[in-house]
This record gives sequence, structure tokens and C-alpha cells, in this order.
Amino acid sequence: MAKASELKRGMVVDINGIPHSVKQVEVKSPSSRGATTLYKVRFTNLKTGQKLDESLKGDDSFKEAELVRAKVQYSYKDGDNYIFMNMEDYSQYSLGSEDLDGQIGYLTEGLEGMVALLIDDAVLGIELPSSVVLAIVETAPAIKGSTASARTKTARLTTGLEVQVPEYLETDDLVKVNTETGKYMSRA
Repeated sequence: MAKASELKRGMVVDINGIPHSVKQVEVKSPSSRGATTLYKVRFTNLKTGQKLDESLKGDDSFKEAELVRAKVQYSYKDGDNYIFMNMEDYSQYSLGSEDLDGQIGYLTEGLEGMVALLIDDAVLGIELPSSVVLAIVETAPAIKGSTASARTKTARLTTGLEVQVPEYLETDDLVKVNTETGKYMSRA
């Protein structure tokens, strides 16, 4: 049983017998004494893709969904489908672009460290690694004398994702990007 205070992005819980993935958790701490902390959580139904917003107290509990987690590698894109390969038995799973909401910008051919969420050998979604390394394909020229803590500029990465990076970075530099926040972490 997972309590609302323990929910994290990517967790899968059972709501009315249907697996739901936690997409967003927002903590609201009221200022008055004796008031309980509220957790505003956005779930996504893994079967239908519908979103469900709930306001929960910290001790509200959920049963964790019965899932099989398989290590997968991103193989290639086929039309609107993205193909992943199971690292143990080399079977392939296909997910449509609508199933990968917000995750496509982090997928590069051969990317490992992902986990596929399976129920009855049907893939419901994937969990990305906490960070990925991508190359900068387009950004403003580097400015001499810039430091690591200086201003930022927009950079477009190999997957089309755009992030803010320090001004000293140039085209073809490799950067590490956090997959949860979508923000630049460091040079790779």
C-alpha cells in the first residue's frame, strides 16, 4: 500500500481495479495550524489514457498495481509507432505516440535504462531513465568570458527537444537532461 504522501511521478497504482500512472504531484501546505497537507495528484489511466485529478490527504492509501516491469531498449520509429526491445528475451513492443505523452523528446536510437510496464504481455507505457545524454544541434554562438553560473540560452537537441543551457555551450556539445523536469543538468 502506498500513501498519498509517498506517491512519486511514474508510480503505478490501482484505482477501482484499473492501473493508473502518477504523472504529477503537487504538495499544498496550508498556513493555518492543525490543517492537513493536501496532495494534488494527476493520474493517467493506463488503459484508456484519460487523466484523473485527485486532491488527497497524506494518509490516503492506494494499492500498487500488479505489473511486470521489463528492461527495454528503444529500437526505432515505424510511422507513428515507437518500437522497444525487451533486453532479456528480445521480444518487441510497440507504443503509439499518444501513449508516450511528453517522453518522445528523450528517445534516441539504442537508448537503454528504460522499463516497460506490462500487464498480460501487453505494454501499457514506459518509464524513462532519470537522465539522458543528448547532443546540441542548434544554439546561439558561445560568448567568450561566459561562466557556468551565467545567463542561459535556448538550445535545440537531436530529438527536437528545446532546453535552456549555459551560454558557453556550443553546437555538437553533449548535455545531460533530467527526464522528470526537462531541464539541463550538466555537460556530458
